[in-house]
Amino acid sequence: MKYNQSTLNRLEKILEEAGYVVRYERGSFKSGYCILEEKKVVVLNKFLNTDGKINTLIDLMPALQVTYELLTIDSQKMYVEVMQKHEA
Repeated sequence: MKYNQSTLNRLEKILEEAGYVVRYERGSFKSGYCILEEKKVVVLNKFLNTDGKINTLIDLMPALQVTYELLTIDSQKMYVEVMQKHEA
């Protein structure tokens, strides 16, 4: 997996298809993100570089409720890759 803007966009698309809103805000984030479960909002620290944003989303994805069947085929492939990367 390449760490570039295209990869970040694909990860954001997975979350959007799963019903989450991805926002970039500033604040005192200890881990680079905040999850608002009731509203399905993921807030990432906007000061993270692209690599940091991608790593944060990869770390975060297993904790989110993602319905695999609702994802597009491209998103399903990326989701499987992310989950395999997380397990390794």
